[in-house]
Amino acid sequence: MAATQVVRSEWTKIRSVASTVWTLSLAAVVTVALGVLISLLSKNEFDDMSTKDQLSFDPTFISFAGMSLGQLAMIVFGVLVVSNEYSTGMIRTSLAAVPQRGTFLFSKIAVATGLAFLVALATSFVAFFLGQAMLGSHRASIGDPGVLRAVIGGGLYMTLIALFSMGVATMLRSPMLSLGILMPFFFLISAILGNVDATKKVGQYLPDQAGSKIMQVVTPIDDDVPYGPWGGLGIMVLWVAVALAGGYVLLKKRDA
Repeated sequence: MAATQVVRSEWTKIRSVASTVWTLSLAAVVTVALGVLISLLSKNEFDDMSTKDQLSFDPTFISFAGMSLGQLAMIVFGVLVVSNEYSTGMIRTSLAAVPQRGTFLFSKIAVATGLAFLVALATSFVAFFLGQAMLGSHRASIGDPGVLRAVIGGGLYMTLIALFSMGVATMLRSPMLSLGILMPFFFLISAILGNVDATKKVGQYLPDQAGSKIMQVVTPIDDDVPYGPWGGLGIMVLWVAVALAGGYVLLKKRDA
């Protein structure tokens, strides 16, 4: 089967599964709604902040506060895109139709990534503009230094979260096992490692902590992270590359 036919087939699969469409929609709604709420709260609390917190205040980053929950839906999207076929047994049919497993995996990931990026980028811009509207006099402008990079970076971050999840799901095959590892990894392990002094230096190299640096415009006063926005995104890309490579190797080696 030609690569273009495989891509078209994968697009049909993703579009026809309601759960994948709903998870992308949920990612957008949650990210924007929570970002607007936290931006409004931040505006009301600004005058009560310490001088240090006011100097470190990052209006752009505040508007992306909803991504901490929005990425949850992106993780589910990434897992479902890959593991739905395993849980239904359709993977045997798919691999019989497309014996070139590299082509099969690349086509699936390319279609899902393109869709995730379009939704994530639109979500990032909407979250930014609505968040800034809530911040009033404390808002940032899209033309300010570093802001456009941060907004586009928000879209890239969400997309990479989905891609990482696809790689992990390809390795593990089971949706429950994949989610059972990814959810605690991002919402418990990363948070704990990042907030405990003894493990902070390890936590800052985890994909979500490193990748989220791309959305920062104002560097916190006491920040000692040894990389900048693009360095952080680079670290996240490495994590994604390892996950996808692992998925590809295991898909090639084992039976459906």
